[in-house]
Amino acid sequence: MDIAKAIKAINPSAEFSYSDEDFSTLKWLNGTTPISQEDIEAKRIELQAEYDALAYARAREIAYPSWQEFAEAYSEKEIGGDTTKWDEYVIKYNKVRTDNPKS
Repeated sequence: MDIAKAIKAINPSAEFSYSDEDFSTLKWLNGTTPISQEDIEAKRIELQAEYDALAYARAREIAYPSWQEFAEAYSEKEIGGDTTKWDEYVIKYNKVRTDNPKS
């Protein structure tokens, strides 16, 4: 997580400038109350942990069968009574969940 995301998570209205993720270049603008480097670093660690904890969800989102596959399989099952595509969809869906556990 970058400095800006951490600062904005602490104070959404903060105004500041910096360059190259370098704390020594950080300048507080327009009367923004400075936030300590320690507080910013702690927030960066917290935000990174939250991001990392959702890695499984990002992986699942990419791997799940498409909505088109779902709609087609569901329609054939409900309207036509043929569960072939639905059964295949459920297997793919459950494999994604197994391959990408919440941990």
